Amino acid sequence: MTTPAHHKTLFAACASFCLLLSGALSPHAVWATDMDAKRIIEALKPDASPALKTRSLRNLQVEQTGAAPAAAEVPPNVSLTIGFHFDSANLTKESVSTLSQLAQALKSNELSGLKFMVEGHTDGKGTPDYNLKLSQARASAVKTYLEKQGVEASRLVAQGKGDTELVNSQDRFAAENRRVKVITLTR
Repeated sequence: MTTPAHHKTLFAACASFCLLLSGALSPHAVWATDMDAKRIIEALKPDASPALKTRSLRNLQVEQTGAAPAAAEVPPNVSLTIGFHFDSANLTKESVSTLSQLAQALKSNELSGLKFMVEGHTDGKGTPDYNLKLSQARASAVKTYLEKQGVEASRLVAQGKGDTELVNSQDRFAAENRRVKVITLTR
């Protein structure tokens, strides 16, 4: 027998898989509704593999060819479904659990020396100017909550994106467009 929680988890997994296949999410991105601190740490931890070493050669000339430069690397990030009361930046009770796990992850030894961007995103309802202001207020509310949970304010930057980076551009009003994205800024 399936429950609404199972449907919610299955939907999130299917949506993430479809978005990853479509290229809307990078391989480093993680989309989550209910996520524990350990999974958040893994999603936000920078790649620890050593950089490629090269030797220098004297009299080496480098010529530019017509080849396209490599795509910029997407920093580790996680998109969290954080609920807010309608038309406000007030967090819902259901979001506290997810944000508590996020705070625990950000305070962990693995992430303690890193800085993070907290991005607020809205769906396409409302004017672009209004959505930008609402997304900024929501990103700031998440940042404030994390600070109250013991995450140093100097490690967090809040930024509203409005409806400029929709996850589901086919449906501008889709619920998955309303999200908070946490991005690792430093390596």
